[in-house]
Amino acid sequence: MTGFIVLAIAVAVSVAFGLYRLLTDGRIRGARRRDAGLRLGAQELGQELGSSATFVQFSSAVCAPCRTASRLLTDVVRDAPAVAHIEVDAETRLDLVEQLNITRTPTVVLLDQHGVVRHRIVGAPRKPDLLHALHQVLTSAAA
Repeated sequence: MTGFIVLAIAVAVSVAFGLYRLLTDGRIRGARRRDAGLRLGAQELGQELGSSATFVQFSSAVCAPCRTASRLLTDVVRDAPAVAHIEVDAETRLDLVEQLNITRTPTVVLLDQHGVVRHRIVGAPRKPDLLHALHQVLTSAAA
């Protein structure tokens, strides 16, 4: 009887965790308090920022969702010439990973034209969410 109870608890915890991940992965979040005022530039990232916005993707070599996110971001940036996509290898840039408190890959950080962190996406992003966040950054820059 005890084995059945342990199994039931393990299944319940697994299902709850799976539902949590389903609800939170790929969702756009505003900048965290820890990110407030944090600016990243070409010197820190090793590439020039976009003139209007920049997607900074933290990836790792063994991350399958990272490849999907990279293709999606490349597609979004292709339609917006003033927007850049910079891919950062999380394993070699531990300084940035620690500074931005990156805990999973892929994590995408959306910077405005000044390099200030405006949005964060943990997990595989969705194109409509990316376009909405980008629209918010671009319209706030125009105002």
